[in-house]
Amino acid sequence: MSTAGLTGEGRRFLFLQGPHGPWFHRLGRMLRAAGAEVWRVGFNRGDRVFWPDRASYIPYRGLPDLWPETCADLLREKAITDIVLYGDTRPAHAHAVRLARAAGITVHVFEEGYLRPHWVTYERGGSNGHSRLTSLTLPEMQAALAHSDMDLPDAPAHWGDMRAHMFYGALYHWFVLTGGRDYPAYRPHRTLTVLQEFRLYCRRFALLPVHALERMAATLRIRRGGFPYHLVLLQLEHDSSFQMHSPFSTMTEFLQVVVEGFARGAAPHHHLVFKAHPLEDGRVPVAHEIRRLARQHGVESRVHFVRGGKLAPLLNHARSAVTVNSTAGQQVLWRGLPLKTFGAAVYAKPEFVSSQALPDFFRQPTRPDSRAYRDYRHYLLETSQIPGGFYSARGRRALLRQVVDMMLAKEDPYDALTSGNAAPRQQLRLVN
Repeated sequence: MSTAGLTGEGRRFLFLQGPHGPWFHRLGRMLRAAGAEVWRVGFNRGDRVFWPDRASYIPYRGLPDLWPETCADLLREKAITDIVLYGDTRPAHAHAVRLARAAGITVHVFEEGYLRPHWVTYERGGSNGHSRLTSLTLPEMQAALAHSDMDLPDAPAHWGDMRAHMFYGALYHWFVLTGGRDYPAYRPHRTLTVLQEFRLYCRRFALLPVHALERMAATLRIRRGGFPYHLVLLQLEHDSSFQMHSPFSTMTEFLQVVVEGFARGAAPHHHLVFKAHPLEDGRVPVAHEIRRLARQHGVESRVHFVRGGKLAPLLNHARSAVTVNSTAGQQVLWRGLPLKTFGAAVYAKPEFVSSQALPDFFRQPTRPDSRAYRDYRHYLLETSQIPGGFYSARGRRALLRQVVDMMLAKEDPYDALTSGNAAPRQQLRLVN
């Protein structure tokens, strides 16, 4: 990507809600250094605390129903050219995206990495089920890669984001909880109250040692069992990908489909292993529901639950994997394992993901086209996947070195690769 003309002059950025912690403030400060004007809308005290620049902070204290009108006024009065947000499905963001598109305003969307944990996602217009990746075919991606002579890069060093993520999440909800009088009309985009969210974060912190012991015991039973097993990659029920881009409204619905499919199709000596999401906080009784369904279908002795932890050791010995649309499906495909999905996912291409009915999949799963998946992964690493992380200082530094130029560029990451103007990535392998 040529750096000629990469300036923020004439650009006016409006930030909405971002990842917990200081990432959005650091990004806004860098855009301002590039010559752009930057504002931030805050909906609660947590947003305000993590945006120290009071001159550019705009508090929104109105009712949620009045936000679309206020947002339209802001876009017009500030002559906004770009909006920046984390995820595009929460109501305040969805309204802003619709207004921005109608006005010809560029929408910059950040998300957790499609190839996490070493990368984050930067796209324009939408992410996950709204991403351009869902409509791009593999042949189109392969044609775009003809403009690149870069080898498939290795994963950078780990950014140490998980504990920082939990810390900033708890801190953010504490500020929201204690600053309610400043934003009396604020309502979280999830169903739980702020107090309930805060209590769940604290509970997770307190139970980390207990959960670690449970995880070790469950993993040891699976490793020493010597049985073939299929792995189920669980997600958070309140996650936007699960709620907005899948056929299920509750996790129990998904668990029912999986256990029933396993009972009907899997060989009698095969087992089923459910792996919880690393941030599972107990708001949904996942372990209880799995035990209940396993008893109901007569497979209780063959069903296991692992609470969080690293995915790789379980994948290394799995026969196949099932998920709704978790980004962890990418790790399954990277290993060449059969994968069954149920929801819209950026990697749900016919070359990779099984179209079999679930009992047939458990009976004899079809393998993905691994060569095609390598091309797909290469395409992601050349476009929307940026080395770094939102929550650790080291991860944020890595992101800033790359993403600001991408945001100021005329083309989005996908068009930039097709035109031969993609940002160079090989220099980032040694980022520290």
